[in-house]
Amino acid sequence: MTRRRPRTPPSPLPQRNGIDPARVRLPVDGAATWPTLRDHLVQRLSAGDGVIDAMIAEGRIVRADGSAVTATTAYDPGGHVWFHRDLAPETPVPFTIGIVYRDEHIVIADKPHFLATTPRGSHVAETALARLRRDLGIPTLGPAHRLDRLTAGLVLFVVQPQERGKYQTLFRDRLVAKEYEAVAAYDPAVELPVTLRSRIEKEPGVFAAQEIPGGEPNAETDVHLSGREGPLGLYRLTPHTGRTHQLRVHMNRLGLPILGDPLYPVVTDPVAPGDFRRPLQLLARSLEFRDPVTGREHRFVSARTLRSWTSYASWAAEPADQ
Repeated sequence: MTRRRPRTPPSPLPQRNGIDPARVRLPVDGAATWPTLRDHLVQRLSAGDGVIDAMIAEGRIVRADGSAVTATTAYDPGGHVWFHRDLAPETPVPFTIGIVYRDEHIVIADKPHFLATTPRGSHVAETALARLRRDLGIPTLGPAHRLDRLTAGLVLFVVQPQERGKYQTLFRDRLVAKEYEAVAAYDPAVELPVTLRSRIEKEPGVFAAQEIPGGEPNAETDVHLSGREGPLGLYRLTPHTGRTHQLRVHMNRLGLPILGDPLYPVVTDPVAPGDFRRPLQLLARSLEFRDPVTGREHRFVSARTLRSWTSYASWAAEPADQ
C-alpha cells in the first residue's frame, strides 16, 4: 500500500508584491543530523550563516503556526518553514500585459515579449504572474501553462486554486488548440505546409534544446506559410505537443530560424538587462478549448503584432515599443 504524503499546510505568511513566500520542507529523518532548525537552514540554503542568523534574529522565518524560528528552535522532522527572500533589483520590463478575457474562473493575459510567465531564476517580481496578482488584486491567481520569456502572446491563468488542475489537464491531454505566428526568412526551396516530428531533449543548465536523431518522436508541429513580404515569410505554427523550445527548434530544422532568436541556430551572448530591441518574432496567437468548469467553448486571439512583419526597419533598428 502506498503511503500518502502529508498535506502541505497553508503558508502563514501573506504574499509580498504578488510573490509567494519561499517554503522549506524539513526531512523526516533529519533530527540526528541537525539539532536545531537553524543548523539545517544554514547547511541547506546557500545564503550563508550570517544571512540566516540575521533573518532569524528579525523573526522573518516562521513555522506553520506562524511562530518565529529562533536560534534554539529544535529541528522539526517533516515540518515546514516559510520566509520571504531578499530579492535582487530587477530591470523593469516596460511593456503592459493585455487582458483578453476575465471571469470568476480564468484570466486570459496577452503577455509582452521579455516578460517571464512565472518567477524563475533572476526574474521574480518582473513576471506576468506577480504583476497580474498585484494589478488585478487576485492573490490566488496561478498559471495553467507557461510561455517562454522571449515569446509574446496568450497565457491562461486560473483564479481558483482548487480549479487549477482541471485547466492544467487540458494542456496535458492536448485538449487546447494553439496557434502561433512567427516571422523568418522566406525560402522557396522549403516545401510547405509540412508536419515535423522529432525527439527534442533539453538538459538542465544548457540553453538550447537538441533534436535526437533516430529518437522516438515526442514533438510534432505543423508549419504553414501565411504570407510573404520580400525576403520574409509569416508562418503559422500549430504545435501538437509542448516540448521546451519546440517551435524554435523545428523552424531552425527547416533552415528558417525565427528572427531575433538568440539560441537557434547558434547560441549568442545573453540579452543585456534593459535591452528590449529586436524581440523574438514568435507570438502565441490563439487559444481554443472547452472550459472544464463552465462548459463554454472559448476562442481567444492575441491583439499583438510581430513588429518585423509590420515594419521590419523599425524592428531591426529601433528600441521595441509594444
